[in-house]
Amino acid sequence: MDFPIQLTGQLREHLRSLRKARGLTQAALGQLLGVGQARIAEIESNPGVVSVDQLMRVLSALHVSLVLRDDRPDRPDLSANRAERVATTSSAPADPPRARVSRDADAGADAAPASGRDVVIRPKKGSW
Repeated sequence: MDFPIQLTGQLREHLRSLRKARGLTQAALGQLLGVGQARIAEIESNPGVVSVDQLMRVLSALHVSLVLRDDRPDRPDLSANRAERVATTSSAPADPPRARVSRDADAGADAAPASGRDVVIRPKKGSW
């Protein structure tokens, strides 16, 4: 199931729902990630304050992938071409690409958006 998200505030309910659907408490998810229950509660209540790396770790622990989709109306529809290639090259269903978390990424580095907007996501001091 897809959950289109355009604002970080929309992540709140999705993160909480996904965690509960997996049968995890905040404490159990925190244990998987090596953080406390309070940090998971903070991430769920205000996901806009976490770094992209931290968010990717949470999503990975929940077995959820992050997919970026080009929503421009003038973009060519490549999904039909991809479906044709998959159907002709393999009879097995293709797995969707998974988001990979880089272990070498600098956790203190700012993640500047490619869109050129004036938004920078910085990790909270003292977190992970």
